[in-house]
Amino acid sequence: MIVYGARPINSIKRWFLAPTANLSCFGVQHAKKLEVCRNILRNVVAEEAEDPSEGSMIDAVQRLNIDYHFQEEIESILRRQYVRYITHGDLHVVALRFRLLRQQAYYVAPDVFNKFKDAEGIFNKELSEDIDGLMALYEASHLNIEGEEVLDEAGKIVITSIMPELLEKTLGHPYHKSLASFTAKEFFDNSQCSSGRLNDLLQLAKMDFNMTQSMHQKEIAQISKWWGDLGLAKELKFARNQPLKWYICSMVYSVDPDLSNERVELTKPISLIYIIDNIFDVHGMLEELALFTEAINKWDFGALDQLPEYMKICFKALYDITDEICQKIDQKHGSNPLDSLRKMWASLCNAFLVEAQWFALGQSPNSGVHVVLVHTFFLLGQRITKETEDLVENMPDIISFPATILRLWDDLGSAMDESQDGRDGSYIEYYMKEHQDCSIKEARKKVLNLISNAWKCLNKECLSPNPFSASFTKASLNIARMVPLLYNYDENHGLPSLEEHVKLVLYESVSV
Repeated sequence: MIVYGARPINSIKRWFLAPTANLSCFGVQHAKKLEVCRNILRNVVAEEAEDPSEGSMIDAVQRLNIDYHFQEEIESILRRQYVRYITHGDLHVVALRFRLLRQQAYYVAPDVFNKFKDAEGIFNKELSEDIDGLMALYEASHLNIEGEEVLDEAGKIVITSIMPELLEKTLGHPYHKSLASFTAKEFFDNSQCSSGRLNDLLQLAKMDFNMTQSMHQKEIAQISKWWGDLGLAKELKFARNQPLKWYICSMVYSVDPDLSNERVELTKPISLIYIIDNIFDVHGMLEELALFTEAINKWDFGALDQLPEYMKICFKALYDITDEICQKIDQKHGSNPLDSLRKMWASLCNAFLVEAQWFALGQSPNSGVHVVLVHTFFLLGQRITKETEDLVENMPDIISFPATILRLWDDLGSAMDESQDGRDGSYIEYYMKEHQDCSIKEARKKVLNLISNAWKCLNKECLSPNPFSASFTKASLNIARMVPLLYNYDENHGLPSLEEHVKLVLYESVSV
């Protein structure tokens, strides 16, 4: 079992501990294999004739979690597909192309599936025998937006047509709502007998996996040292002590290997969100919480005089860490976001205070996603303008919908996370109070519908023109993708799914 508390990182892989000469040799092998794979994709770009396998190759590259190497090539191939071949092919080809293009922010109308319907507008019965096509259609249906009944219908048809054993595997882990960094290893196992171009991609992905794993282990070691040196675990005995879990959150928000420093820095405010949440949900008295919130709003040590010592310690940590992050962002990107980040922390604490005051009514609080994504926006340093600064401060849809998904998933799992035994308002609880005749099953179904609607809105936001970078948009999507793992509690208030993924990604290398 993985323990999320601070602990020594003693499972570094043997190749990572190898002599420098061996690491250098491994790097050379990786560079050569990367060039081979880049040429494979470039040759596909250069081909003029339609190749039905193009979509499957891009799908494999993405599932292997190596697509960040080939963004230009993928964009060129998909742009050509969008212009020339959007309705060509059988159900598998059309559905796969539909998903890939929408993932790349190309709007494809759902009427591309009309040719697979009969005169009455119902999907042809013969499709029930096309398992690959139905699986692709089901995957495509998860990129639907509000009002696209044809995709809602498609998803339902697949559920009633696919064999239970296949359905269980795909239903729980559709690609669009999963994290490739967590599912790539399973794709390795399913592709072991591959040959030709896919085998080259597979070999590169395995090398990439091991290199990325060692990089993450270095980052975890940095975070563990930072957390130990900070001393909050000793000063605030009641606070959660989970630096590994906090790091996992930042790891999936920004998966680019070039963003190592950004992941380490993002883990710091994530840790403070959890600690402040603990203060409001478990430890703080209402009067103290009001004074603490006032101090955060003023951003002033002078407002701390009447607060207990543990709140002063927390405020100082928040103040110092925020200032340090702002200085690093200013040095790298020439923009100091202190004013924006102060507003975000104040907004979070204001929401937490409302929850504490209205707990008896079951009100839902701010989830902390806004704070994380605003930090992410400035750490990425892309498209920082007055317009985008104002937007991120005012909870744009690209932030609000992942926040909604997180909060609702939390309510589905439990009104209490882990061993927490305090105030944590639940939408399910609130809904059942408002609808006295409603059962817990009906309330949970209502929440699942709300999550589905939030995903539709998030999909629309990703398809619509917006001033944010592709990296920031992906970070928002990855938050929503991570949520089921963060809040899928078992009866012991543990997170077995997350623990298993962490074990596979961080502590088990793959043979190349």
